[in-house]
Amino acid sequence: MAKRVLVVEDNELNLKLFCDLLRAHGFDVEPVKDGREAEARARAFMPDLVVMDIQMPHVTGDAIIREMKLDPQLRAIPIMAVTAYAGHDDEGRIRAAGANAYVSKPISLVRFMEEVRALVPSETQEAPQP
Repeated sequence: MAKRVLVVEDNELNLKLFCDLLRAHGFDVEPVKDGREAEARARAFMPDLVVMDIQMPHVTGDAIIREMKLDPQLRAIPIMAVTAYAGHDDEGRIRAAGANAYVSKPISLVRFMEEVRALVPSETQEAPQP
């Protein structure tokens, strides 16, 4: 079964890029353009990974990450922050909110997929089931 990724990104081009890239690598993807919908969509979709833009209108990605990490149903889902913020302090703040990985924009497609694979191992990388 394909691993599920929720992509929260307000920029249409980035949203399409991330979703197309993940689909090309065999992931089942759920796009979310408005960060205010992220938690409800995560509960409905129950992803194996959340790719979270940080700088969005209405609500910041780090605020969403903090809320998701407080939710018993969502807290175990790994979150990869993808952001134009590039400062060391920004990365520390975003990781402190609960992000498991941090990728700065403009993204390297190779680095993006390396981080995804590190957070969501494929079936072949997991231990065999008894």
